[in-house]
Amino acid sequence: MRLSLWRTNARLTTPIVASLERHDERPRLFLRVEHDGVEGFGEVDPQPRALNGDPGVEDVVEELRRVLLPQLFAVVRREGVPPSWTRVARFVSLRSASAPAVTLVEMALFDRELRSGGETLLDRWPTSFDTPRQATTSILGDLGDAGIAPDTARVRVKTAPGSMTKHAREFLERLGRPVLLDFNCSASTDDDVVQQVMTLTPFVAIVGVEQPYAPGNVVDHARLAKRLDVPLSIDEGLRSVRDLEQIVRYDAARVVCVKPARVGGYANARTIIARAKELGLRPYLGGFFESELARSVNRTLAQHLVSEPSDIGPVGTQSSDQKTEFVEDSAGFGLLPTAEFLEEAVLVETLGV
Repeated sequence: MRLSLWRTNARLTTPIVASLERHDERPRLFLRVEHDGVEGFGEVDPQPRALNGDPGVEDVVEELRRVLLPQLFAVVRREGVPPSWTRVARFVSLRSASAPAVTLVEMALFDRELRSGGETLLDRWPTSFDTPRQATTSILGDLGDAGIAPDTARVRVKTAPGSMTKHAREFLERLGRPVLLDFNCSASTDDDVVQQVMTLTPFVAIVGVEQPYAPGNVVDHARLAKRLDVPLSIDEGLRSVRDLEQIVRYDAARVVCVKPARVGGYANARTIIARAKELGLRPYLGGFFESELARSVNRTLAQHLVSEPSDIGPVGTQSSDQKTEFVEDSAGFGLLPTAEFLEEAVLVETLGV
């Protein structure tokens, strides 16, 4: 088995300003697994720097080099073949960089496993829902063209505590879509949130408030939930089934955002989505500004399991406008990176056993 790890930086066509970070570009890690002449690809898109419990891209690369890939090669040396993708979820540890690193390896092994059997992702995850699309914009930066596609059912809006300007309110009115206010852990008091919702409610369809407090702070979320007439959503605070059960125990939210790279991969994401439904929560699939490779996998998973609007639409980048990054294929995830794309990426590591 041979592994190749690449890194690229994709500059977003429309920058997104959050409470503690401006998303101008996104690091992307691509992993190719090759064994017995069959290859598979995975992708994760970490933050440039660690923030709100999520690791930075250098942390993920280090986790791959020092921990996860040695574990994987030990399995291959012992068993003679790569492990099934469903086993990789067991490698997740409590280190923040572990979840995206495991997701990257799991995804590449899954793609290869499908290709080795001549299967497609739809063979495993048939469509059950016409999952609506959610888009993301911000009222914290330039309030110009938001670039929201016509088929967008809901808009997640990055916001922060403070008074709402008339210009920002009018911007949200022009969107003409239901809005999920995303505070990205920036609130200090309940009033920070309640006042903003009250200000906007006469003019904008506010359908929820996302992650006003820090990850793990279910107590403050639960208290705030009782003051709001709209649902609370947990995003950064959901990383495991245990987190899910704590959210329900404290009645801290009614909506949860499940991001595969944050929960340790697709096997874990499926488990969390199923458990969230059993507990009476409304799960949706979130994303990290992925390329079309990971977005297509997320889209298929969402349409298999999720009815809530999800982050499954395309992500506009300047790089994707200038060259062909992927070509369609009849097996696996249905897409393969082009030779041109990989040649222009930075080859971080090549390993074999």
